This record gives sequence, structure tokens and C-alpha cells, in this order.
Amino acid sequence: VGAPARVGLVAPIDVVVQPGNTGLDPSQTSFFQVLNIPTKINKGTVEIITPVELIKKGDKVGSSEAALLSKLAIRPFSYGLVVLSVYDNGSVFSPEVLDLTDDDLVAKFASGVSMVASLSLAISYPTLAAAPHMFVNAYKNVLALAVVTEYSFPEADKVKEYLKDPSKFAVAAVAAPAAAASGGAPAAAKEEAKKEEPEEESDDDIGMGLFGDD
Repeated sequence: VGAPARVGLVAPIDVVVQPGNTGLDPSQTSFFQVLNIPTKINKGTVEIITPVELIKKGDKVGSSEAALLSKLAIRPFSYGLVVLSVYDNGSVFSPEVLDLTDDDLVAKFASGVSMVASLSLAISYPTLAAAPHMFVNAYKNVLALAVVTEYSFPEADKVKEYLKDPSKFAVAAVAAPAAAASGGAPAAAKEEAKKEEPEEESDDDIGMGLFGDD
């Protein structure tokens, strides 16, 4: 809330009077002369020529300064409540909490989920946050086992094929954007899966498993 400069009040801030037309008639120039404020008469009114530091922070407001600021309708100070703590339904918290946005809350939640996932992975304790990472790690282990053994499945066949002929990596990197643009990748994947399904069934028919005796 804006407040006027009262006589005897200790100024909490510096008070600077900006140059410009004051709207006061020439008979009011005595106030400016007392305070050593350079002025001129322009179109029948008093005009301040340069910015003037009228009151410095920590100084007491004098009667001349208070009268001049009152005539200029300047309320240089402000007062209000400063909230130190918030009490709500039995909880006490800092007022900065009220400034949090939805993005801040999402970021904090994501950070918490990341910490839970890291802890769960470190102690091998399954949680919803760590489950996707556990499944991916397990799949990598199965894939690595298939690569070094005779056991195979469609996804492992692709990896083995690339390992046998590393040049296909470069071909796949170039073909992937084109396939995505033409929409041909899903159809090609379906055809490849159909071709590889009989091989997987034949393994089951002869009793081979991931951890078979062979």
C-alpha cells in the first residue's frame, strides 16, 4: 500500500524526484528553492529540470520534503504484511510453497520417481518405477545369452545376423528413415516374423529350452 512521506519518518528507501512538469503555479517555487531543486517556468507552471535525490535511505523526512511530496502527489513509501509462515489445516510451511507451479511439481515428482527407481535397481527390489528397467535388463541378459549359445529367437536372429555382417548396420541406419516415411517397416516386420515363427516352433518340438541340457 502506498504511503506518504510524513515528517520525522525514517526513509526506508531513497526518494528521487524525476524531472518534468509539476502542474504547480510559479508561486510555489519557494519549495523548490529551499530544497535546491533546479526549476523553470514552462507555460505558466513549474517544471523540474533534472532528477533530484530528495531523501536518502535512513534519513528523517523534513517538513519541506514532506510538503513538496504532498504537493506533487507523490507517495514514495509502501507498507504491507510480509508473510513469514503459512498455517493450513494443521500444517505450517514456507510461503515459497505457494509460488510453485505445475511444472515445478512435475519436476519434483519425476526426481522422486528417479530416486525410487535407482534404489530399487540397486537392491533388486521390484517397484513400479523400476519394473520397466528390470524388464529391459532381463531382456538384454537373455539376448546376450542367445548370442553366445545355439539358442535363438526372432529378435536374437536379427542381432546375430548383424554381428556376422557388420556392414548391415550402415544399411539399416540408412533404410530406417525411409521405411518410417513410407510406412513399409510394419509390413516387413510382419513378413519376417512369419518366416521365423516355424523355426521357433521347431525348437520347441525337439524340446530345446533356454536352459536345456544341451
